[in-house]
Amino acid sequence: MKIWGNVPRVPDIYNKQRNIGKVDKPAGASGKKDVLSISGEAKDFQTVMKALKNVPDIRMDKVKEISEKYESGTYNVDSKDIADKVMKSLIDKKI
Repeated sequence: MKIWGNVPRVPDIYNKQRNIGKVDKPAGASGKKDVLSISGEAKDFQTVMKALKNVPDIRMDKVKEISEKYESGTYNVDSKDIADKVMKSLIDKKI
């Protein structure tokens, strides 16, 4: 098949289609920066949480003291104190 006429114009058709759909940025437009702010209450909470992480869950001095009393046979618990604490816990739970 022979093509007669001005052949160099054929590639120009494809070049025009490549530019369709491109959007140029408007001059003077700039994006806003993100800003993070933490309230004073949140900062206080964070400070308290850091302090609590440093406090041990088990007070070894108390455990050692009671263990020594128990092993020596001098650890005595009054049954009335136990009953009072059981009753208090039941009242607090409202059972």
